[in-house]
Amino acid sequence: MSTATNTPASNVPHGSSSHSNTPHTNTEVASAISRAGAWSRRMPLLPALIFTIVLTQLPFLATIVISFMKWNAYYPDEIGFAGLNNFAKVLTDVNARQAIWVTVLLTAASVIISLVLGLIIALLLDRTFPGRGIVRTLMITPFLVVPVAAALLWKHALYNPEYGLFNGLLRAVFGANAPQPDWISQNPLWAIIIAIVWQWTPFMMLILLAGLQSRPMDVVEAARIDGASNWQIFTHMTLPHLRQFIELAALLGTIYIVQNFDHVFTITSGGLGTANLPYFIYQTFYTAHDYGRASAAGVIVVIITLIVATAALRTVFSIFQEESR
Repeated sequence: MSTATNTPASNVPHGSSSHSNTPHTNTEVASAISRAGAWSRRMPLLPALIFTIVLTQLPFLATIVISFMKWNAYYPDEIGFAGLNNFAKVLTDVNARQAIWVTVLLTAASVIISLVLGLIIALLLDRTFPGRGIVRTLMITPFLVVPVAAALLWKHALYNPEYGLFNGLLRAVFGANAPQPDWISQNPLWAIIIAIVWQWTPFMMLILLAGLQSRPMDVVEAARIDGASNWQIFTHMTLPHLRQFIELAALLGTIYIVQNFDHVFTITSGGLGTANLPYFIYQTFYTAHDYGRASAAGVIVVIITLIVATAALRTVFSIFQEESR
């Protein structure tokens, strides 16, 4: 009789693998490879990033430092630390407060009128008609003109009381006894606003036209079939869809128009109560040579612009989030 030797299962050694790669190790290796790949893509951009920082941020840091200093070129022996005195002078100066008020009026009027005209033109260009591509190209051209050249065009070719186009049209329509107003002297702020609106309306039109072309047309057609009028479609469907595009256009336009210097300098030279904050800063630097106070005014303008830019970025991100849904 043979005896069977039964080996207990617990005594049988489990199969051990010679490869000890755990999921944790694989994740670390993949993460390291991903980081290396990301840096390899970013490294070619590093020189451009350093150049941009040196070109933009170092002068801005120098402006911040100078804004806390008492520094007037007429009194070179009195240079020193001034604390917040420069900011207090800017905010209590009558001319500075007037410049702030002019900046608000100039920016608000230009942005609102440009938005309204841009929306009307975008609605017209959203239709299909012969030569639409040529008309769109022609409508964009004012935005491509150099700001100084555009301001000179309005000052001399259009506003001039002796040989300007506006007074020439008045003579052609009403005869030799037609009134010949001096457009800049009689309406200086509106002369600047109209010139800015002419140049910025195409920018607003482009953004709003892009918004119009992203509308869900099947929903619009369904509303038409249900008997909705064009006005009802515009007020209840088009405008709500364009809300974020209108906000984006208004915010971006505000960022640029609040810094407008070319039109004020070229058309009125800051006279007749049209000096805005950028022109006030220019005058403080160029005429008064008060570098500390001018730098403080510049910092205030940058802070205002950053606030508006932050709102603009939030609007852009919200648009992207809705488009990705």
